[in-house]
Formats: sequence, structure tokens, C-alpha cells
Amino acid sequence: MSATRETVLDALREITDPVGGKDIVTAGMVRALTVEGGAVRFVLEIDPARAARMEPVRAEAEARVKALPGVETVSAVMTAHAGAPKPPDLKVGGHPKPGGPEQVPGVDRIIAIASGKGGVGKSTVSANLACALAAEGRKVGLLDADVYGPSQPRMLGVSGRPASPDGKTILPLRNHGVTLMSLGLLTQEDEAVVWRGPMLMGALQQMLFQVQWGKLDVLIVDLPPGTGDVQMTLAQKTHLDGAIIVSTPQDVALLDARKGIDMFNKLKTPILGLIENMSVHVCSNCGHAEHIFGHGGVATEAEKMGVPLLAELPLDIDIRTAADGGAPIVVSRPDSPPAQAFRALARRLVSEGRA
Repeated sequence: MSATRETVLDALREITDPVGGKDIVTAGMVRALTVEGGAVRFVLEIDPARAARMEPVRAEAEARVKALPGVETVSAVMTAHAGAPKPPDLKVGGHPKPGGPEQVPGVDRIIAIASGKGGVGKSTVSANLACALAAEGRKVGLLDADVYGPSQPRMLGVSGRPASPDGKTILPLRNHGVTLMSLGLLTQEDEAVVWRGPMLMGALQQMLFQVQWGKLDVLIVDLPPGTGDVQMTLAQKTHLDGAIIVSTPQDVALLDARKGIDMFNKLKTPILGLIENMSVHVCSNCGHAEHIFGHGGVATEAEKMGVPLLAELPLDIDIRTAADGGAPIVVSRPDSPPAQAFRALARRLVSEGRA
């Protein structure tokens, strides 16, 4: 039995911060948690004045995780701020600022990953593509703009609330070579976001322009499904270099994908290409390849539009379990065929000057 991100977090929730009285996960002290096979790594972020007092907490955290079934090695280190961080005074969900497209400071290119409907694997593609581009040596950011269902913190193995040096600017978190910002880092994991359109638009602008992204070659934006306010805000408020549409080959998914393509055409955003996800499933027992959702529909659509079919990605259980464990398959099993498919996609985008 292997340890998972959730079993590790459950163990760490049993440890109480001696000053704040909350468990160390709820207190936001646990950062950069990764679970890769039997190896677990995480950081405890603390006030430097408390370093000596927190050493027993660090030792207990390491011991509790080491005792979990399937865990072979644990690395738990403490890192300190220069003083306690201020929580971002974002007033997330405020109204958007007026004005036209702006350049996100430090970001060379912005690529949106979109889909017409949910459930086609858009977020999984976004996480693996971001990690694959980082593995190709690019400086990569990932903005989880799927505000109703932010899943990138889980997929990238990132936890804890972002800090702020001034109460307004946000310091994003980082793992697997990817700089991440997500609304999921500012809300509880089981907390619903109940917002109308203007609040969504305001939140997206804040996550774009109030985050210290640093110098990035490319910012990947994981959009929510559909053709709504978030997509329009991104296209109208930033210099969006292009969109990649993810769809399964199923006819129902393609119907909605065409609507997403039409939306970006109306917004004058270039379509960089289409990705056929869940293209084929290969049985792990007998090796039989089966096209569960059909095959070739996305390729036919791309040909009609005159845009590239960028990749045909498999339906593979290892992709799902890697994402649930906080280390996308590009990171956790880099030599596997699915990981190599994502790496080939990343190399293609880099060679074409898209990323």
C-alpha cells in the first residue's frame, strides 16, 4: 500500500501548532508537499523567532509521516520568513477594473488551455504540460482560473496559503519547477465559490496582475469549461497569445468544443491547436487497445479548421493516480509512454516558438 497526499496530510493534521493552537495543516505551515512513491518531502514555514520551539514539531511531523504504510523516506525541513507574512488583502471577488488589454509583468507568453465541456481532462493536461515545459528548461507559471473547481493545488502537490509582503501583492507557490496561483490556495478545499460574473472577472484580474510571477517564458492558464465570463475577461484584459482546445473524440464533447473554438474566434484569439485526450485505452493486463470514446473526431475537426492536432493523449490510470498524488506523471514517471507524450507536446510548442 502506497502513501498518498491525503494520508500524509491527515497524519500532519494530528500535530498542533504550540502557539496558534490549530493543526499545522490548517495553520498553513505545510508547504511544497510531494509524495513520489515511498519518498515524501515537505516544508514547514515558520516565523524565524520560533525556530527553536518548532524543532520538536518538525521532528514529530517527520516521525508520524515515516510511520505511514508505504513511506520509505521523509524529508521535513523548516524555512522561515523575515517576519510573519501578511495575508493578502485581496478582497477576492471584487469588481473588475476598467480598461483594455495589459501585459502581465514579467510574462512573455500566455497560453489558455480550454474545453467546451467539463470532464475531458483539461486540468490534467494543463498540469502535465506545465511540468513538461519546465522539464524542457522553460520558466513556467500556471494560473488555475477554473474558479468553481480549482484542482491544480492538488495536482501539483501544493498546499498552504500564499503570503504577501505588503498585504496586496501575492507571492505564488512553487513545485515541480512550476510557479502556481489558484483560488484554491485562498479558500478551503471543500468551500464552494458562489459568485456572479463581475466577481469572477475581478478575481481573475487580481490573480493575473497582483501576483509576483517573476520572469516567465510562458504562463499556462487553466480555464473553466464553457464560454463564459472568465474566458472573455482573459481574452479582453491580457495579451493572450493563443488557446489550446482539449476534447475527447466523443461527439458530445466535440459539439461543445466547437462552441469554445467559435468563442475564441469571435474574441480574435488564435487557436494554437487541438488535443485529443482519452484517445485510446490500453489494457494493463492483455495490452488490447480500445477507443472507448471513439477515435479521430478531434483530428477531423482540426483538419476542417486548418489548425494542428497537437497530441493524442491516452486514457491511462497512471495519469489519474499521479495527479491525485500531487506529482503529475511527467514528474512521477518521466519515462512512461504517457509522460513522453506530454514531453513531445511541450517540445513541439517550444520548437514552434509558442512556449
